[in-house]
Formats: sequence, C-alpha cells, structure tokens
Amino acid sequence: MTAPTDASVDDFLAAVPDDRRRADAQRLCTILREVTGEPAVMWGPSIVGFGSYRYTYESGRTGDWPLAGFSPRKQQLVVYLVGGFEERYASVLARLGPHKTGKGCLYLKRLDDVDETSLRELIERTVRVHKGVDRASKSR
Repeated sequence: MTAPTDASVDDFLAAVPDDRRRADAQRLCTILREVTGEPAVMWGPSIVGFGSYRYTYESGRTGDWPLAGFSPRKQQLVVYLVGGFEERYASVLARLGPHKTGKGCLYLKRLDDVDETSLRELIERTVRVHKGVDRASKSR
C-alpha cells in the first residue's frame, strides 16, 4: 500500500532525468501546492502528494490517499485526482488541451500544451470533493 514517507520531494524532483519532464514536474508541484494549500509529501517512491483523505472500498477495506498528487513518469506526467472526474468535469477537460484520462488519473505529455487556468480549476474542484465541499462519492 502506498503511504507517505519522509523522503525529500525536492531531491526526487531534482533526480528526474529528462530536463523538460523535470521542469514540468517542478512547475506542477508549485501549482498543486498553491491550489491545495497543502505541502508536498512523497507517497511511496514515486508519487508527490498533497494533503490526504480516507477512502473506503465497497469491500470495507479502507486506506489513505493524497487529495491530489502526481508522478513524473518517463512518457508523461500522471496527475492523481478524484475518481470519476472525467465525467463530472468534462467541460473543464474540454478546455484543458491535449490529455488522456483513466480511473482517477490525468495524463499530460507537456504542461506547456495545456491551459493552466483549466488545470488549476480541475484540481481545485476535485480537491473540494475530497474536502466535502462538493457532493460526490469519496470511494476510489
């Protein structure tokens, strides 16, 4: 199970081998920190998370997960958001620019290719769901 660690976020981001991906990851880290108001924390070896919430599966199993987070993968940035955001915020995604989605994940090749205002709005709305400001299932 992925959990918060004491590893350095700055060291992790500095070690991203591709210059463009590293710059995008550092910029995305700043965006997520500003939007969530939470500090960046390493979750496991490769996820930078902001805040946390408790989820419960239908089976009754529970766990903790970041309110929002990301991982700078080799081919793309993976942004972790609330499950179901694809349908719930389709109008925001339509303005975002090139991206792919899948089960609570937003995949971005380059931050320069997406509309930052729409990205910030998407993150803010999904965080509001986790914080209980908007009505939505908190199950993953």
